Amino acid sequence: MAQTNVSIRMDSELKNQFNSFCSDMGMTMTTAFNIFAKKAVREYRIPFEIGAERPNDDTLEALDEVKKMKADPTLGKTYSDVDTMMKDLLI
Repeated sequence: MAQTNVSIRMDSELKNQFNSFCSDMGMTMTTAFNIFAKKAVREYRIPFEIGAERPNDDTLEALDEVKKMKADPTLGKTYSDVDTMMKDLLI
C-alpha cells in the first residue's frame, strides 16, 4: 500500500510528552497515530483509550533506586538462591 506523509501541528512540550509516552508504551508516535486512524475508520468514532497507570512517587523512587543499584553493583546485595534471600529478609 502506498505511504504518504501527514503533518500535525502541536505544542512542542506536548510533542515531547507524547513522544515520551509512546516510548513508554513501546511504540513510535507514527505507530500511535496509525493505530488511532485505523481504529477510528473501522469503528467510525473517536475510538479508545490507551493507557497505563502512572506510577506514584514511592514507585518512581523505587524504580530510580533499582536503576542506581544496577549501575553500581556495590549498592545492593545479590543472591544465587531464593532460600538465602528469604533468610536474610526474614531476619
